[in-house]
Amino acid sequence: MVVISEIFLVEYSRVWGQIFVGLQEPRRSFPSSRQPGTVVFSMRKVGFDEYLEFAGTRKELEVESSRVKLEPIEVKRIHPSPEELTDVSTTVWSFPKRGSWATHRGDYRGNWPPQMVRALILMFTEPGDTVLDPMVGSGTTCIEAVLLGRNCVGVDINYYAIMLTLHRIYWLRKHLERLQGSGSHRFGTIMEESGKSMGGVTVDEMLKARIEVYHGDARNLDKIQDESIDLVAMHPPYSSIIKYSKSRVAGDLSAARSLEEYLAMMSQVVSESFRVLRPGGHLGILVGDTRVHRHYVPITYYVLDTLLKTGFILKEEVVKIQHRMKATRERWAKLRERDFLLIYHEKLFILRKPKNENEYKKYRHSSARISG
Repeated sequence: MVVISEIFLVEYSRVWGQIFVGLQEPRRSFPSSRQPGTVVFSMRKVGFDEYLEFAGTRKELEVESSRVKLEPIEVKRIHPSPEELTDVSTTVWSFPKRGSWATHRGDYRGNWPPQMVRALILMFTEPGDTVLDPMVGSGTTCIEAVLLGRNCVGVDINYYAIMLTLHRIYWLRKHLERLQGSGSHRFGTIMEESGKSMGGVTVDEMLKARIEVYHGDARNLDKIQDESIDLVAMHPPYSSIIKYSKSRVAGDLSAARSLEEYLAMMSQVVSESFRVLRPGGHLGILVGDTRVHRHYVPITYYVLDTLLKTGFILKEEVVKIQHRMKATRERWAKLRERDFLLIYHEKLFILRKPKNENEYKKYRHSSARISG
């Protein structure tokens, strides 16, 4: 296993070389069973000071070929409307309206709906617990963690994604601090326009939520202790369907040259998530499938197989209906004869790390030990 130093990174990446600051501290790698020669990055904590320095020189950034402006975010409400919260009591979830409360924005294609993250956090954590998103993207998980009074650790291989996450957390905290200072809450609980409390979390509890953001590789969570996380929530690239980084970066799953390479990298990510998750803790992962030569490629099932072989037990499998598929329809409408079905869904797998070996026997039909 090779750990790339920050000094080398400055020379290695034309883009990163312009935006990294304070990278002289040596980094270590976390011991693991990775294949020799695997290139991983050590986690580096990034704070608001670095974000403010970055935002002071740049008015926008680019993630997944989408340009996002780094302008102040006006928060009109901090909780979802009834129309945004749809039923999550079955194994089919549908969110026709992507949430836009707090500092959530649907600025690029690869982010996941905040309703999904909110459901996972409410189902499998308590206030004060810690949530990990090892591919934090635009910060959706961190935002929901704050609003629900949970601590959150966000990691991403893409430096611009880290800046976008901090951008949205920064303006959310500014809004909460104004609420706290103006007394816009009664009995310590936030009151929305309707006068009803939402989420049962106070402004003080939101501001006390610990948010740590790291630039790093999800295959090497070396700054996170074993069994210290209560929930892992992740939305990885679906192989190389959408390119995440502008240039090829080691550790970027979307840059994998083949499905086999993607799954090998995903196996490393899953192993690290398993290590840091506490026994009895849950992992939620949203994945999608694709087609090659007009035939279905079940990425979701390959990923599920990887999760089960790592030691997880399957709790739920949820079908998420995809909306806003206009571009997909228009793309394939050009074909005179289309002999395949359009993919209009993704899969959310919810898994649990067993508390002990006995649970593998009890839940063997939901694990990779069905014959054990």
